[in-house]
Amino acid sequence: MQLAQLCEVSGSATQDSVELRGDYSSVAEGSRTTDDSSADGYTPDVDTISAAEPERPAEPPRDVCNPENPTVCAFEGAEPEPPAPGEPTVTLRDIASFRPDVPSGEMQPDGWAVVGLPANFIGRASVETRSGTLLGRPAEVRFHPVAYRWSHSDGGLVHSADPGATWDDLGVAEFTTTPTSHAYAASGRYTVDPTVVYVAEYRFDGSAWRWIDGTLSLPAPQMNVLVGEFDTVLVTGDCSAVRDGPGC
Repeated sequence: MQLAQLCEVSGSATQDSVELRGDYSSVAEGSRTTDDSSADGYTPDVDTISAAEPERPAEPPRDVCNPENPTVCAFEGAEPEPPAPGEPTVTLRDIASFRPDVPSGEMQPDGWAVVGLPANFIGRASVETRSGTLLGRPAEVRFHPVAYRWSHSDGGLVHSADPGATWDDLGVAEFTTTPTSHAYAASGRYTVDPTVVYVAEYRFDGSAWRWIDGTLSLPAPQMNVLVGEFDTVLVTGDCSAVRDGPGC
């Protein structure tokens, strides 16, 4: 401040203390002084002269319902991110023109089952993003599969947050009970209606993803199951080689 001729400093010293005094005064022509206010009424204060605070980098958009936590968003009461200023609140009805691919599924054994033994069902769905126009603005909608249902025509209903897996993938023997399996009590022809439950998110023009309240259920193709009895028979050898052998 002294080098810039913005203040004058004086002081005195005694045996026990040092006293310093600073006066903000005009030394250079045209500068402001403590006793001469400017035309706009501003009187500078030394304490207000400081370096400007550096600008903080903007935080990246918060991904409210990312692939790591969609189940929490959908079913455990997570609060949806409020719309950004100037953005409307989006509902499931608004995204009716956005749809993920029709999910699929499979079963073990393929198309048939044995009375009293579990048949294993597996859902097939993945995270999908669709682009288009939402409420008149360019937007993206992202779908996360978060639950699976199998409705059996014998009255059985299986719910799972997991799509299931084959017996081989699970490392278990055939006809082992799994979280997505179902056993039929009687012979006959049955149908299975698989459904995948999704939670949806949206964003406008690359802004933060915001999830939409509620869930969307999308049916997969119906499956037919033939269920029959199965009996074990003791034989003396390979019936394909000796067709008239005992038990064949």
